Amino acid sequence: MSVDPVSFQDRYVEPRSRVTTFFRLILAIPHFIVLALWGFAVFFVVIAAWFALLFTGSWPQGMYDFTASYLRYSTYVYGYTFLLTDDYPPFNGNANDTYPVTVHVGPPKPEYDRIKVAFRIFLLIPVFIIMYAMQLIYEIGAFLAWFAIVILGRQPKGLQDMIELGISYQQRAYAYALLLSEDFPPFTSPQPALGEGAGPRSPLPPSPTTPAAPAAPEAPTSSSTGMTGGDPLS
Repeated sequence: MSVDPVSFQDRYVEPRSRVTTFFRLILAIPHFIVLALWGFAVFFVVIAAWFALLFTGSWPQGMYDFTASYLRYSTYVYGYTFLLTDDYPPFNGNANDTYPVTVHVGPPKPEYDRIKVAFRIFLLIPVFIIMYAMQLIYEIGAFLAWFAIVILGRQPKGLQDMIELGISYQQRAYAYALLLSEDFPPFTSPQPALGEGAGPRSPLPPSPTTPAAPAAPEAPTSSSTGMTGGDPLS
């Protein structure tokens, strides 16, 4: 199985705005409208891409970029709506955006498995069953988080993780449905989450080898004093 080209990342910040959280659904309405219109266009693009993949085995680059941008934008909207972040999302799906909740979509493969493409609608059945369960998880998590933030002014880490789990699987399932990925989405994203206020985590550099301390000189033995055994005072 190839590496999943879609990975989810988010940045956890504990202090949250009570006001924007209280009015979150109202604030997200403009994004719901844009997301619906963009999704309508993507529907037809994916149908055209399905035929292209079936007959040529490759994605038309322009169609791929348009669909990948939609997936990124939908991740921004879901992340904001369901309280993974307080940052208001941009009205775009740019790949180089620094929004704290995003998916990274790799470039299209040179060639796709036409059998997987042809039967994608049937292969989606178990994925959508799991996605339905994941949606319940993040909706419950967001419902509880709304009360926690409005009352306490902070996001409990456990609820953040709960929402992240559900939304990250949903977005990778959407990538599979949109033909951006040809393998079943894993339950967890292969990429680690972002640390608070930091960029993507990178492995720590190997620590330099500590030079060995010089060996302590050996204590003189009886042979170096010319004595052999017994007490030297005897």
